Amino acid sequence: MDDTDVRSFRPISNQPVVSKLIERLVAKRLINYLTTNGMLPKFQWAYRSHHSTETAVAKVLSDILLVLDEGDLACLALLDLSAAFEIVDHEVLLQRLYITYVVNGVAYDWFSSYLIGRHQYVRVRASQSSTVLIRYGVPQGSVLGPILFLLYTADIAALVGSHGLHVHPTLTTLKYMDLVHRCQSSMSPCIDDVADWMASNRLQLNSSETEIMWCSTVRRQNQRPTSQFRVCNDLATPSTVVRDLGIYLDSDVSMCSQVVRTVSNCFFILRRLRIIRRSLTRSVFQSIVVALVLSKLDFGNATLAGIPLYQPRRLPSVMNAAARLVFIGSRYDQIMPILHRLHWLRAPQRISFKLAVLAFQCLGGLAPMYPSDSLRHVAHLPGRRRLRSASSADLAVPQTRLETVGDRAFCVAAAKKLEQSSVKSDVISDTVDI
Repeated sequence: MDDTDVRSFRPISNQPVVSKLIERLVAKRLINYLTTNGMLPKFQWAYRSHHSTETAVAKVLSDILLVLDEGDLACLALLDLSAAFEIVDHEVLLQRLYITYVVNGVAYDWFSSYLIGRHQYVRVRASQSSTVLIRYGVPQGSVLGPILFLLYTADIAALVGSHGLHVHPTLTTLKYMDLVHRCQSSMSPCIDDVADWMASNRLQLNSSETEIMWCSTVRRQNQRPTSQFRVCNDLATPSTVVRDLGIYLDSDVSMCSQVVRTVSNCFFILRRLRIIRRSLTRSVFQSIVVALVLSKLDFGNATLAGIPLYQPRRLPSVMNAAARLVFIGSRYDQIMPILHRLHWLRAPQRISFKLAVLAFQCLGGLAPMYPSDSLRHVAHLPGRRRLRSASSADLAVPQTRLETVGDRAFCVAAAKKLEQSSVKSDVISDTVDI
């Protein structure tokens, strides 16, 4: 960030605790009202229960993997907005709340009072600027600000759907899986319409920061287009790696960049923690390692299911170094007894565990609609009602062409993981009976 550029700074609302408590109450009632009446877009992942950034990226990656498994190419476009929160028109937002979301009466008056009439000033030490009336934008640093912005831009999903494309509102991500020439002829006009819609609603699409990435299997890398992609009045060069909600995606969907960057960040933190190791007790230091290191290993690791074996082998090196640092051991100490004492699963098992947890949440109604709909019991398949498998609780495994691509999709990997776990539990129970 350039601290000499005014555009690098954003105003943050310094609100009292009582104000944020009231906002949390209003936000909870607003989300419950929108969810109960089905007013939120289907793929609206933010600020909803049982939704997270991991499930959002897992959906995007799963869609790409299934398309590549069919032998097609995939195009991923990441759009960027310029100062999005600062240029929201209050009148348009209130009108949208009243007409689209039927917020009226006392609730409408409260939101009107919340948005209109705010003032701000800048104070540096003893100097203070003049007070200015805020005519646009939602308060940054507030509880309701992001939710109101999402409602303000919810119409983009319908606009993109009219072009036959798929949109992910929270990620501002467009995906189109088809032949190259059809994708190029459909994506650019769609982005133009999105830019026009944003301009009419006092938003600005930052076309120079928009990223385009063509996805394909390793064998079809030479078929990926390398020419520049038209984004409004700018030309975007296709990227080989993009960052989506903190998770790095490669054009060959190998997840190599995610593994490399995760390992690099974790070792950077461990080198910093080594300095203070002897100043802390073992239990305190273990809690710090779990919070700062293992959390990075676990974030988004469900997207690593099924990747080549040489990739996950880099992750255990982080856990081994962290475990030895907790016990102040040397690199020549046996690692398995240390991991058992810490009750830490190894990296491959942590990936399997995260995948199984997501599948369990889907079956228990604790996950978003998409992953839950992608998992189907064998008994629910047509023509299975009269078969012996109709009484089985196993999940149906969709057919795929490529083990390195299709089998990594969530609906396939989760079903296979639960099938393997059920087989192992049957073997254990039989052994106990003997």
